[in-house]
Amino acid sequence: MSKEPLVYINGEYYPKSKAAVSVYDHGFLYGDGVFEGIREYDGIIFMLREHIDRLYDSAKAIMLEIPMTKEEIINAVVETLRRNELRDAYIRLVVTRGVGDLGLDPRKCKNSNVIIITEPALTLYSKEAKLKGISLIISSVRRDRVDATTHQIKSMNYLNSILAKLEAINAGADDAVMLDDRGFVAETTSTNIFIVKNGIIATPPPTTGALPGITRAFVMRLAKRLGYHVEEREITPFELITADEVFVTGTGAEILPVTKIAGRTVGDGKAGKITLRLMERFEKECRDPANGVKVYPD
Repeated sequence: MSKEPLVYINGEYYPKSKAAVSVYDHGFLYGDGVFEGIREYDGIIFMLREHIDRLYDSAKAIMLEIPMTKEEIINAVVETLRRNELRDAYIRLVVTRGVGDLGLDPRKCKNSNVIIITEPALTLYSKEAKLKGISLIISSVRRDRVDATTHQIKSMNYLNSILAKLEAINAGADDAVMLDDRGFVAETTSTNIFIVKNGIIATPPPTTGALPGITRAFVMRLAKRLGYHVEEREITPFELITADEVFVTGTGAEILPVTKIAGRTVGDGKAGKITLRLMERFEKECRDPANGVKVYPD
């Protein structure tokens, strides 16, 4: 890897210390843009095409034009990793509305910005946390409604999640569960959530405001292949705290057991058998070329 990582901005590569966009970019001024967090495992970009598809769906929802084809973006991600000589990396792909004025009118933004940041693999939680599990609170901050600033759009505006994360930090917990406006479980501040009860796996639907996670969808398919029954349904806080096992999924978190929620111990206080089996299998699957895009030729 070069001494200073290179960042892709609109077809050019800049050293990290010089990579910048204008303070008049509406992404900076208003959170007006979309992004994806992606992982590379041993030279395989896990579920890259699915991430790109979701990026375009998010952009369509906010009427943001991406000035590149999907294939061009895929090639740019691969090339950025190659230039930085990374085989295990966290990738942040960002598309902003672009430079405008201080008003809200997006028509003033003539050209959107495409940014690709690649860094050595992101470690959100230690190996110890992956074995012992994390603690959650149930936040008083409700997940945004699906007819408001819905998190089905992976936008640059994460204030809803940040407020809940602050509440978790102040409570001494690792993260926070967010409920929807009716009181059903939605997700955590940055991961999807699953429960296991009597061998059945369940996860909340996007109608709660939860992001349709790429890792979430992969884990659901993986669990079914391993013979488990998986349900997408509404989950109450009572079901959450009385589950046999709870785990979360996400690009950064991968699969992570939860062993304490709102002061209550989950199950026997250790990572559950189903969770551990999924974690073990995921470690292999995420490095399979069939589940991603190769960065380096054989």
